[in-house]
Amino acid sequence: MTSRTTLLETIRIRGGTAPLWGLHLARLYRSCKELGVVPPMSLEVPSGGRDRVRRLAVSAQGVDVSERGVGSTEPVNLVTSTTVHPRYPHKTTQRAAFDEAIAAARRIGADDALLLAEGGWVAEGGIWSLFWWEGGAPVTPPLDLGVLPGVARARIAALAPLRERRVPRRALAGRPLFVANAARGIVPVAHLDGEPVPREPATDVLAAGFWG
Repeated sequence: MTSRTTLLETIRIRGGTAPLWGLHLARLYRSCKELGVVPPMSLEVPSGGRDRVRRLAVSAQGVDVSERGVGSTEPVNLVTSTTVHPRYPHKTTQRAAFDEAIAAARRIGADDALLLAEGGWVAEGGIWSLFWWEGGAPVTPPLDLGVLPGVARARIAALAPLRERRVPRRALAGRPLFVANAARGIVPVAHLDGEPVPREPATDVLAAGFWG
């Protein structure tokens, strides 16, 4: 990466506070160090006002701030994408493959695309990180596949004994699935490739504690 890199953080403001702010800062400054981006000297802690999402775009030119609504938190319909997952260990604006996969998914009525890494391993969604349940514990793809170290992932790991496992797409059949991101929290998956996904009550328990 070069000085042209732009790092992103999308921060939920909920009930007048940003409950995951510390996790966002930790990831942002870690990425700045690893990619050679000059970190911002100071950042205003988001607070007050309506529930919303604040977007920080951090680059050599400084910090650009924008805001938007939260978006839907209804159960998500996923489709497996033919776009191969690009390694994405830092949240940057270099998201062309994800945008392509999302657009293709929405053209057929889905909410998001599930991307597979080289070798056919389950990676992540275009918008969401993916999780499933095994033996009463949440499981997610390993970071060594190049998936984003999401803020939601870090929050879930603080709430439950999160496990990592490399699995092919067929391993998800019949399993309870959920997705998560730092803007919308934890949301169940309703359908994967048109097939109903079973609900797991533990998903709702985890979701209830997500924002602290």
